[in-house]
Amino acid sequence: MTKKERYHNFIEHFVKNLPDANTELEYTDPYELLVAVILSAQCTDKRVNMITQDFYKVFPSIDFLAVAKTDEVFELIKSCSYPNNKAKHLIGMARKLKHDFNGIVPSDVDELQELPGVGRKTANVIASVYFSKPAMAVDTHVFRVSKRIGLTTNSKTPLDTEKQLVKHIPEEYISKAHHWLILHGRYICQARKPKCSECQLKAFCKFFQHQYRNVNNS
Repeated sequence: MTKKERYHNFIEHFVKNLPDANTELEYTDPYELLVAVILSAQCTDKRVNMITQDFYKVFPSIDFLAVAKTDEVFELIKSCSYPNNKAKHLIGMARKLKHDFNGIVPSDVDELQELPGVGRKTANVIASVYFSKPAMAVDTHVFRVSKRIGLTTNSKTPLDTEKQLVKHIPEEYISKAHHWLILHGRYICQARKPKCSECQLKAFCKFFQHQYRNVNNS
């Protein structure tokens, strides 16, 4: 099977079976999404959604968060991973937005990366999810699943993976493909024990085909 055929099958499957895929983070505006994505680093979306219920009540906008004290933010987010660093990043992000961007979350990936706590992955999530730009955010799920299926080859870094995926996925599907890969990795193609018996991508998955050949040859 060629790589072109593999991408075609991947897109065809998810367009048919998961056409409305989206983030599982809860938000109502770009500020809330930015907070949630910063908190989500090495933390589950479920945990983040629990934290942000109260966080958005105390800090409903950039203006409120920009004048917050670190210990106030820490108390609200202490159940997530790395709360000390994230508390500082969140306040720094709000202050940077207020002082340099007139309190408006930018849609440009490069401008987003000027904000504290915002790397390329987070910037791509904001640009893709809220502003519907063809940006491919690569987290551990996207990196693992795209490699296993065979969508990427010899990818050593998230940026390598991003470039390969963007090159081969039609622009109109890039933002959706990000969610397809994440959700497939979260619920089916899990890191330690992929649920190959439940997976509907077996017919064109390089990982499964390799495993199947090994079992038959043993």
